[in-house]
Order: sequence, then C-alpha cells, then structure tokens
Amino acid sequence: MRTDSIYKDVKWVDLENPTSTEVRQLIEEFDIAPIVANELISPSIRSHVDVHPKFLYLILHFPCSYSPNADETETKKTQEIDFIIGKNFIITTHYDSIDALHDFSKMFEVQSILDKSDLANHGGFVFYYMAKHFYRNMIHKIEMVQDLIAETETKIFHGEERQMVTEISRLNRVLLTFKEAISSHEEVLKSFEIAGQKFFEEEFKYHLHAILGEYNKVSKKIENTKEYLHELRQTNDSLLSTKQNEIVKNLTLMSFIFFPLALVAGIFGMNANYMPIIGTANDFWKIILIMSVLSIMMFGLFKQKKWF
Repeated sequence: MRTDSIYKDVKWVDLENPTSTEVRQLIEEFDIAPIVANELISPSIRSHVDVHPKFLYLILHFPCSYSPNADETETKKTQEIDFIIGKNFIITTHYDSIDALHDFSKMFEVQSILDKSDLANHGGFVFYYMAKHFYRNMIHKIEMVQDLIAETETKIFHGEERQMVTEISRLNRVLLTFKEAISSHEEVLKSFEIAGQKFFEEEFKYHLHAILGEYNKVSKKIENTKEYLHELRQTNDSLLSTKQNEIVKNLTLMSFIFFPLALVAGIFGMNANYMPIIGTANDFWKIILIMSVLSIMMFGLFKQKKWF
C-alpha cells in the first residue's frame, strides 16, 4: 500500500508491504537503482547504509510496539524500515504496520499545513525528524518497562519474591530485545553522518550528529534500566535465599526439639522384660513430664544460643 505526502518541494512516499509493481513505479519516478529496488521487496537481515549518486539508502530495525501484555513471540519481534533519502524526496518501506511511523505522518501533515518547519528544505530534514520521533518513541517504551519494574519492586518488598522471578526474567528479555534491535544503529548512523555531510549542505551537519545523539540517549537508557533490573534481580534472589534459609533453619530446630521426644518414646516403646517407670502409678504422665522437661531444656538452649 502506497501513501504519498507532499510538503512544498519535498515528497514523502510510504510503502507498506511493497509489491513489484509499486517498486517498479519508484524506479521510474525517482530513478532508484534496481539493486536497491530489489531489496525493497523483502525484509533484510541486517541494518546498513549505501551511498548512491542521487540518494542515500538506509536500513534500520526497531523493536515492535511494546505492550505489557504482549506474549513472548510478539516481544521478540523487530520491525524493519528502509529509507531512501534524496534531495527532494524520502521513501520509507516496511513490512507491517508501525505505530510510530503512523504518528509521524500526522505530524508531517500538521507541519505542512502550518508551514513553519524546515521539513521542506530537503529529504534529510524529514529523516532527521522521523528518526528523532522513532527514538523518542523507544524512550517511551523503555519508560513503560521502568514503570513495570517499579511495580515489581513494590511486590518484591511485599513478600511476593517467588512470583516476581518470572516477571523479572520477562522484563529482562524485553530490554534485551530492545538492545539487540538497535545494536547496529551506532555503526550505521556514523556511516550515514559521513555520507550525509557529502550529500547534503554543510548546515545539515548538526542534524546528522543530533540523530546519533538521539540514539545514544536510547542506548544509555536501556543500559541504565538493565543495570537497575540486574540489581533488583540480585535483591530478589537474596530475599528468596534468606526466606528459604529461615524455613530450613526452623525445620532443623523443630527436628532437634522433637528428637529427644522421639528418643524417649522409642526407649519406652522397646519390648523389654523390665522397663523403669512402666507399670508404676501414673507412668504415662511421668513419661510425658520427662518429654516436656527435655523439650523445655532444648528450647532454652536454642534461645540462649540465639538460634531463634
């Protein structure tokens, strides 16, 4: 599906799941090299940038739209966007619906109506604002994860350590997906910065460097969030370990307290010809008294040793 937007002399063509016919039209309309046009038909494995006489070709991958209730398969998905950036045009192609791109199209339309933006200078400015919007959208996604981490932290300190083990792992997987999706952006954007300085005017140099700065903000935020989640995981593991140790300690103490009782019961339960106390008046209560005294003595010993 093709969508065209025009702001003064700059044309933006957006293609979702481009067909061969649509790609051939691009070749004729914008003089796109056939080798680039062939790459638009299907997704590419890696992000990269290519320099051509009349345009720059850039491929970037972004994490898919994040939802707290997304399943594992959806969380691991990435979305590819191909950019063909010329002096008076920009072409974007993608293979599924991208919310951030849809939001930017609304902003592009508003700016074209207000006519107060430098979007009309050339295609590079459109890409600059587009990339800026994508990275800020990613920051919003990371902040959603941070909110979930804060909720998880609250639950951990309210005694739900065991239930939060899975939640921490899920959030960590989301952050790993974010990191993996943009892992090649730094190298690609640095190459694009060098190529863009030659292709566009010198005044665009600042904007090229600013795109890399937006990426660095996202990368740093991911790393900081991962570090915080790692510390939270260690805290959760420590609380779990402490709780389990406390349970084991209590069970061990219970065993030691009941050990003399079992010993006394075993002794007086032996099938012997002569057994002291057995057969005398109130023999049952005498044995119970012995067991009680031993239990109190063991309890007092543990209390003195501060094992309780």
